[in-house]
Amino acid sequence: MGFLEDIKSKTLIADGAMGTLLYSYGIDRCFEELNISKPEEIRRVHEAYVQAGADIIQTNTYGANFIKLSRYGLEDETKQINEKAVRLARSAAGSAYVLGTLGGIRTFNKNSYSLEDIKRSFREQLYLLLNEQPDGLLLETYYDLEEAREVLKIARKETELPIILNVSMHEEGVLQDGTPLADGLKQLASLGADVVGINCRLGPYHMIRALEEVPLLEDAYLSVYPNSSLPSLVEGRLVYETDDEYFRESAEEFRNQGARIIGGCCGTTPNHIRAMAEAVKGLPPVTEKRVKIRKKAALAVQNERTEPALDDLAKQKRSIIVELDPPKQLNFEKFLNAAEELKSAGIDALTLADNSLATPRISNVACGALLKQRLDMRSLIHITCRDRNLIGLQSHLMGLDTLGLSDVLAITGDPSKIGDFPGATSVYDLTSFDLISLIKQFNEGLSYSGKPLGKKTNFSVAAAFNPNVRHIDKAVKRLEKKIACGADYFISQPVYSEEQLIKIHEETRHLETPIYIGVMPLTSSRNAEFIHNEIPGIKLSDSIREKMALAGNDKQKQAEEGLAIARSLLDAACDLFNGIYLITPFLRSDLTAELTAYIHQIEKEKTNV
Repeated sequence: MGFLEDIKSKTLIADGAMGTLLYSYGIDRCFEELNISKPEEIRRVHEAYVQAGADIIQTNTYGANFIKLSRYGLEDETKQINEKAVRLARSAAGSAYVLGTLGGIRTFNKNSYSLEDIKRSFREQLYLLLNEQPDGLLLETYYDLEEAREVLKIARKETELPIILNVSMHEEGVLQDGTPLADGLKQLASLGADVVGINCRLGPYHMIRALEEVPLLEDAYLSVYPNSSLPSLVEGRLVYETDDEYFRESAEEFRNQGARIIGGCCGTTPNHIRAMAEAVKGLPPVTEKRVKIRKKAALAVQNERTEPALDDLAKQKRSIIVELDPPKQLNFEKFLNAAEELKSAGIDALTLADNSLATPRISNVACGALLKQRLDMRSLIHITCRDRNLIGLQSHLMGLDTLGLSDVLAITGDPSKIGDFPGATSVYDLTSFDLISLIKQFNEGLSYSGKPLGKKTNFSVAAAFNPNVRHIDKAVKRLEKKIACGADYFISQPVYSEEQLIKIHEETRHLETPIYIGVMPLTSSRNAEFIHNEIPGIKLSDSIREKMALAGNDKQKQAEEGLAIARSLLDAACDLFNGIYLITPFLRSDLTAELTAYIHQIEKEKTNV
């Protein structure tokens, strides 16, 4: 009998973790490479699972694709690693079925690799495995439903072999994009998977609860590969502690929920598999089950904005936002006075950087909350990917919403090595693209893991734009990608050339997304030379540097010349862009207040014409 015939009438037992056993043997490196360098260790693991009662074993190829192997410099070994894996599994399998395993690539850092790169890597590994004629394919640990659908379509087109596809959940019963597990599995079954199910991340308890909400499918069977437990950290090593008896009891419940394949993922060993095999082997699979209906959460509400979003302002009229760095020291009054001066000048919002230049400052969230409380002033809060992991970023967003701060700028953040503490860790769990997508998902009332937040946030999301590059068309492509992720408008780095302003306008005029163009007044010749020579991507013209040098050492003359250059830039910028972004140098709010007044004067003169 073949695999698909067997699964019609039997509950099949799959193997457990490969890496857990290898790790317990003291091996901590690229496990897939061991197919070549230590084949006897891989065969020993396969044989242990077969002896424990596994009907199915999977090849040691979870991460044996070009993308993952390249992290170890092993991309040139992709062919040999995959071929050897199938042969090793076959030599140990006996009567057990051998499944060629292909692991998911996307996690929470969704934009690290394009979908096209993932599909290309998947195709290469798929062909290598199919050439070795496994009994079927196991696609496992797919957090991203889009990725799972795309690679399944490729696999189904290339082979008629049985395909098992297991998705993974951050939280019970829901996929990363908010799709209920039952709906996601149904989609995958409709695309040709013979078996669909869940693996990794969660232990038996949560997987049983998740399966309670999944009906038996007409065109596919169910599978489940739980972790043994949540791991604990013991002397720097991850340890899984669930005992075998718990898995014996869990296997019976998995069968009751309709699972036709029951195996194990992280932390499971041959002892876990043996216990499950003893519990369900010989029992007929269930053909009917009562599905638990999840109580529907109340529809998430979204508070209405009391003021137009900054992107809407820039579409309707002249809008001015000004950046003022939060203080480096615990003296808030000077900052507050500067903010009050800028509010009186007529700006629409104050933008607050997030520890700019990787230097510790008073929290911009605290500054924004106090500005709202004391001055009834609007703030645009910068959020960097540098300082917070995925947990911290979500908590941060929830805090911003709770404080009523709904204008945010999603940016990568300056690397810590350029700041006051170059040895500090830069996190970068997410890219700026991922962060934009996450914020927009919050606006749908969903956390990153797809769980309801109880309400929808109402963030207006700005993104950064660096036009000071050699090939501006490439910078515009990044803008288009950020728009696709959900960016509502852009804030540019400072521009110091009227010709560059015109070029930016020409290259971006096809975009409906507003741009706040950056202008920063120079304060001295020394300041101009620093920007020209040490700030990446910004070059000042010879004429601007000469004008600043001619101002000499007189601070007043230097400031006046810097303002004159900025006014000339604003004359051009205001003809081309509705949004103006003024950057305050060295807390010199008097300079940006004066430029704000100048912009209002330009608007007044236009109105009177």
